[in-house]
Amino acid sequence: MTSRVDITAAAAEVLRSLRGRHGPLMFHQSGGCCDGSSPMCYLEGEFRTGSSDVLLASLDVDGIDEPITFWMSVSQFELWKHTHLTVDVVPGRGSGFSLEAPDGVRFLIRSRLLSQSELAALSP
Repeated sequence: MTSRVDITAAAAEVLRSLRGRHGPLMFHQSGGCCDGSSPMCYLEGEFRTGSSDVLLASLDVDGIDEPITFWMSVSQFELWKHTHLTVDVVPGRGSGFSLEAPDGVRFLIRSRLLSQSELAALSP
């Protein structure tokens, strides 16, 4: 099955820990400014999404009962719609707004262009 977003095993491990401490989670891909351009992890519903946002994926993570939604603004999606995103985690301090920040790690995006067959499979 073709997807726009995946997660690494290391990111999944951090997400299981965060889910155990905080409850259901969501991501919103930041578009820059004060928090750089990072996937921001929040409690599900804490970041309000609406008609100006696109749901890119509902990520199933082993050991977490509910999917983790991954959102991006419509305007940013227009720039990134040809891109496959992989959520990863690295040591270091990211934004203070994302749930992993106090743990000394930060989520980041690794990206690649979608293949023509992936683009066709994802087209409505």
